[in-house]
Amino acid sequence: KYRQIPEYQQINKGMSMSDFQFIYWWEWGHRFLGRLIGLFVAIPLVFFWVTGRLEAFLKPRLLLLFVLGGLQGFIGWWMVKSGLVQRVDVSQYRLATHLTLACLIFAYAMWLARGLSPHSNEPVDQKTTSFSIIVFFAIVIQIFLGALVAGLDAGMSFNDWPTMDGKVIPDDLWIQSPAWINAFENPKTVQFIHRMSAYAVLLLLIAQVVVVYGSQSGATHKRRTIILLTLGLVQAMIGVITLVLQVPLFWGLVHQAGAVVLLGFAVAHWRGTKGAYA
Repeated sequence: KYRQIPEYQQINKGMSMSDFQFIYWWEWGHRFLGRLIGLFVAIPLVFFWVTGRLEAFLKPRLLLLFVLGGLQGFIGWWMVKSGLVQRVDVSQYRLATHLTLACLIFAYAMWLARGLSPHSNEPVDQKTTSFSIIVFFAIVIQIFLGALVAGLDAGMSFNDWPTMDGKVIPDDLWIQSPAWINAFENPKTVQFIHRMSAYAVLLLLIAQVVVVYGSQSGATHKRRTIILLTLGLVQAMIGVITLVLQVPLFWGLVHQAGAVVLLGFAVAHWRGTKGAYA
């Protein structure tokens, strides 16, 4: 069946059985893990619900978590289908949708868990909460942009840094028409925007430290901004290494994992400014 689709005929024709098994087991393992996650949510949810061990306010929230997981499975198949006919790879739009929704589901699970954990009673300035929200959404956008880079294999070229294609602002960023489409379909432009947005996120994390340390928020909230900035700097360094090495599998996975860790801590910080569930 794989030999009948364009990816095999145009890219991988003549591949060995072991080469096919390598990509097959990645795909199969990913799908199987997704189904296991669904069971790990559904079975305890039903058990604790039926036995009366769930507080009323948690029931709709946990049900929403389960529904989002089901939606994610549908979007995953919608993404895969885009690479079975005509294209030799999946649509970068659908890949970005799939990854971004996965991260939002993860963030929602973190939000629920963080709300149930102990919180400090230290004061929280409104600036701290506002910045935590802005940082969260900035990281989500950056993850979406990273998915576009992955979907277009945009990291496989222009692997110099800090310049790009030998320049601070490279040529041919807006050669496609209409101009806006370059931000989604021109690999050079997509990578450039992902780089620039990474710098913007780092500046935002620095600004958050400055603002929160100058606010009336307690020490715990201030300390979290330092941790976030540290995680952001580490993630940026991993991104540069991944780019310069032309995205080897290991470093690509580390870079993606680093983004999830950064997102998770951003959620924990935001939720920490809201206090525990009543």
